[in-house]
Amino acid sequence: MSFALPSVKPKPQLGNVGFNSEDPNFEVPNMMMSGFSAVAQTTIEHPLIQSERIYHKHQQNMNHVVLRNTQGLHAPLRLNMELKSAKKVGHLPFLQRHNVMLDSLTGRDIEIGPEDIFNSAEFSEAMGQPHAMVEKQLGIL
Repeated sequence: MSFALPSVKPKPQLGNVGFNSEDPNFEVPNMMMSGFSAVAQTTIEHPLIQSERIYHKHQQNMNHVVLRNTQGLHAPLRLNMELKSAKKVGHLPFLQRHNVMLDSLTGRDIEIGPEDIFNSAEFSEAMGQPHAMVEKQLGIL
């Protein structure tokens, strides 16, 4: 029985990389002149890098396909409505957003990733006067 799941294989995305044998630098970019961003655009990425970037989106698509095939079209639609309403939950501008409801709906509350360790509120540099930030958001200031 096939659930028509999307492909799990990562698809490599090649940049505009070419090789010119007459170039004296052998296509090695000069990082001191062009910077790291220019070098990153001309290098070939490993297929796993692209796969890791879209991992959560890919997992969500696979879950929606399984839900649609097992429970019908209403299940992914209902889940998408709940996700959309969870993203719209407001917060005060001087507090850090924690997205507990969104994490529990997507299943990220049981995972530990680098963003959980290196993105803690105690190391946040975005701090301001609470009254001024609320007035700015309301357009009073």
